[in-house]
Amino acid sequence: MVTVLGSGDSLLRVIEQAFPAADIHVRGNEISASGDAAEVDLIQRLFDEMMLVLRTGQPMTEDAVERSISMLREQQDGTGGASETPAEVLTQNILSNRGRTIRPKTLNQKRYVDAIDKHTVVFGIGPAGTGKTYLAMAKAVQALQSKQVNRIILTRPAVEAGERLGFLPGTLYEKIDPYLRPLYDALHDMLDPDSIPRLMAAGTIEVAPLAYMRGRTLNDAFIILDEAQNTNPEQMKMFLTRLGFDSKIVITGDVTQVDLPGGTKSGLRQVREILDGVDDVHFSLLDSSDVVRHKLVSRIVDAYERYDDRHGTDGAGPSGDGGGRRGDDKGQSNGRGQSQNQGQSHGRGKR
Repeated sequence: MVTVLGSGDSLLRVIEQAFPAADIHVRGNEISASGDAAEVDLIQRLFDEMMLVLRTGQPMTEDAVERSISMLREQQDGTGGASETPAEVLTQNILSNRGRTIRPKTLNQKRYVDAIDKHTVVFGIGPAGTGKTYLAMAKAVQALQSKQVNRIILTRPAVEAGERLGFLPGTLYEKIDPYLRPLYDALHDMLDPDSIPRLMAAGTIEVAPLAYMRGRTLNDAFIILDEAQNTNPEQMKMFLTRLGFDSKIVITGDVTQVDLPGGTKSGLRQVREILDGVDDVHFSLLDSSDVVRHKLVSRIVDAYERYDDRHGTDGAGPSGDGGGRRGDDKGQSNGRGQSQNQGQSHGRGKR
């Protein structure tokens, strides 16, 4: 009962707050609920799902309980996937390393991961903190370890977020290192840090700026393009046509955080309309409910969305690609706003 109710009844308090119209009582080894029939049925399903998760040896957290309740409510309302239960989402392991297991935490994240398995080209579009890049990296490492691919190629545009740092000293790799640091951080979470230099020296893992993809054909590779909202349409086309045999491409980005100079179109905004209906290409849309960072990040994303709704903008700046095009972007990112704290969203036209 301690694992079901949480230490100090912490999980029970989360459930009681989520179902204020129902009375939940715990007596010894029994849990009873009374109140509205639909709510009581939902509570019963919730405890069943929690038990399934606990039987796998995975502990339940307050965050996992809240996400389970959200998924069950969506199923009850008919807005969620009827075939995917919270237990299926929370127990799907992608990668285990050094005692940590990487797994999807939300329904949309699970659909994103499943899409990567089923399709050759997958776009992960959503606000910061939704696990777009992290889950793609986990799938890449999994594919490499299971010998589905021979190498991992990680790339992103070398675009600064609202600041100009000037010329950087050092070799090519020292110059591009600051832009690619988020990809290295994810790699260190998923692989033995001592093995990363060896894999990179052998070419098994390659981290490079997008500009160096021109002219290449990438076979037997898992390729990730991160921060794709900072590509222009020509770069996006160039990157997509690098696809070789037995390869897989995952492209991630947030169309509400474009750092391109004013007047430059984002390739990520345009590509969905171009590739709509093309076989083996999938667009996975994530929103603020899929944010897996601090709870405040999700609230910040929603706050920016409400602000953009009131002012008729999409957070891409007054004279950049996004001005006055919010209706076009909703289909790509569910209209979600920004959440990173870099302050790069406004005034791009002034640059």
